[in-house]
Amino acid sequence: MSQGALPGFRDFYPEQLATRNYLMSVWRDVARRYGFVEYDGPPLEPLELYTKKSGDEIVGQLYAFTDKGGREVALRPEMTPTLARMVAAKANAMRKPIRWFSVPQLFRYERQQKGRLREHFQLNVDILGEASVAADAELLAVAIDVMRAVGLTSRDVRARVSDRKLLTAVLSQAGVKKAELPAVFAAIDKTGREPRDVTLGKVEKAVASVEARAGVSRILDSSRDLNALAGEFRNSPDVMETVTHMREYMNFLDALGVGEWIEFDLSIVRGLAYYTGKVFELFDAKGEFRAICGGGRYDDLLSTIGGVDLPALGFGMGDVVLTELLRSRDLLPTPELGTEYWVAADDESMLSDVMTVAGRLRAKSRSVEYALKAQTLARQLKTASSAGVKNVVLLRRDDYANGKVTVKTLADGSERSVALDAFLNSL
Repeated sequence: MSQGALPGFRDFYPEQLATRNYLMSVWRDVARRYGFVEYDGPPLEPLELYTKKSGDEIVGQLYAFTDKGGREVALRPEMTPTLARMVAAKANAMRKPIRWFSVPQLFRYERQQKGRLREHFQLNVDILGEASVAADAELLAVAIDVMRAVGLTSRDVRARVSDRKLLTAVLSQAGVKKAELPAVFAAIDKTGREPRDVTLGKVEKAVASVEARAGVSRILDSSRDLNALAGEFRNSPDVMETVTHMREYMNFLDALGVGEWIEFDLSIVRGLAYYTGKVFELFDAKGEFRAICGGGRYDDLLSTIGGVDLPALGFGMGDVVLTELLRSRDLLPTPELGTEYWVAADDESMLSDVMTVAGRLRAKSRSVEYALKAQTLARQLKTASSAGVKNVVLLRRDDYANGKVTVKTLADGSERSVALDAFLNSL
């Protein structure tokens, strides 16, 4: 019995690989347009690199093992720890801000579900060494420009933005104690994915003060209205400072031409504990899929992992959800898998001549096929047509002796006789 791929892993036949390559070419094109340069790291890292960032509980989600040298290692589940390690090693010599991107394959031992496999490819874009709000806006603009580049509009995709500092400030002002914040964050993070009373039930368990619970409820009511939050907490300097930064962020996003994609939503927390400031997620407007992309500011991570104190922000965008979304909107281009030219001859003894012409066409950077064994001309033309080839270069014995070939367009059957050298020079 033939064995298929492992659960959660994919085979990429030429059609699927063409789709993946299309997506990656868009990712690379947009990232480079914004002045980011590509880097990569090893797919296998010391296990400690991930436990240092996420704690020992992460091990259950990893492909982790002891290698033959007795080292505890893991296949990379994300790229940021590798980035932090690499930058920390050369931070002093690098021009700031560092603008890097990568397209790694990542591995997580997780339960498969819609939009989530055990391996995927991901665009990672990061800015290191810049604390300004302008950097936050620049980063989100890259993610939105990827959406534009694949044919999606602001009617298809929404970018929800928030700020961990703002959320912390309003919750603290409402009376939530510092020790209670992580549990409240976790409850708010599930808003929209579970009923409101379940969220409030979690808040009730986490927060001792009845008054503070009522405050959390009011904050949830106005979580999408920055002006309402500013009105309620106008007497708090901490809250108003973060509100000012959020408004500046929105203005910068307008200036970058992506304002129409943006929605303020304080319930966007991002489950990862290391985010420290502005965070965002991209969702399809119909709500059919998981988040397309997520990221934000993680100013403390480089010092935790690499011992280098640099402000940082970044996002990750996986290929699985984005491919599903594009397929559902009929926006995936049809792969062009056929070769450009087929070289054929009307005499089976002319194989070496066919090879010579094929070689000269390939030297012109054209993709070329020909029959690798003797076949009738009719059979060669049929094979070329079924392979999706556009043009056949036909070598008729008498014409070829005089330096001429026939170029046949398969779509309409039209033919033209041309001098071989003139034809090759025209390419």
